[in-house]
Amino acid sequence: MASSSFWATARQPQWITMLVLSLVLATVFVVLSAWQFDQSRTEHSYAEDTETPVNLTAIYEPERPIGLPEADRIVNLTGEFVPDTDVYIADRLQDGEDGYWAVAAFRVDDAPDEQVIPIVRGWTAEIDDEAPPAPTGQLSLQGRLLPTEAPGPGPRDLPYPILPTLSVAELINLWGEDSYSGFVVDFSEQAIGTSSLESVWVGTQPEGSDINWLNLFYAVEWVVFAGFAFYLWWRLVKDAHERQLEEERLDREWEEQWRAEQLEKQRQQTEHVEERT
Repeated sequence: MASSSFWATARQPQWITMLVLSLVLATVFVVLSAWQFDQSRTEHSYAEDTETPVNLTAIYEPERPIGLPEADRIVNLTGEFVPDTDVYIADRLQDGEDGYWAVAAFRVDDAPDEQVIPIVRGWTAEIDDEAPPAPTGQLSLQGRLLPTEAPGPGPRDLPYPILPTLSVAELINLWGEDSYSGFVVDFSEQAIGTSSLESVWVGTQPEGSDINWLNLFYAVEWVVFAGFAFYLWWRLVKDAHERQLEEERLDREWEEQWRAEQLEKQRQQTEHVEERT
């Protein structure tokens, strides 16, 4: 009796059915892996709908961080500058030249509890002690809403009113005013007033892509499951093939033993006949 091969066992109807089931499961697992992989790369466009001006008080409330729906939006706001709040933010580039942002507190009309928001009025290469402060009276401004910067690290070695970063938390302490947690870079040039400040333009943030490592792990996990479906089928067929080989071996041994017994009987019968004759 010739020994059957692994593929002869695999071609049996029950194992073909099992293979089809494994293919279906593996396909489902691969689709789930592709979906998880796609979810792991969360691409977002910060520029989406940011150039349509909206009222600041309509989209953003004080005392909470700026989220993606508010960040980079061009906003309209009316109110007036708070006197004696002019400060300068160091290390600001304008057309490749290092200088300062001129910033002042702006009390926003219709804001809760008369909250203020820092306004970047403009840029200057040098600080002029004789420069006029922020303009007075009711103003209508338009600019880009941005999140607060982190406080400057290490000890403060810049003379007031120069600050290393535009940190709203630091400005609240300096001004003694409740403030929005973001700031606005004014585009309208109304905030420049009679000063020699240059207007500042800040564009939208570039499109970004975040990697969700948990989803990426799940994607790899589903691929492993797909491979395991085929491995399980191979393992079951291999076990069945080995059992079949073992049965064939036992059949051969039984057949050899039976033949030996038959030969022994024939030999004994032959001897018995010879003795009688």
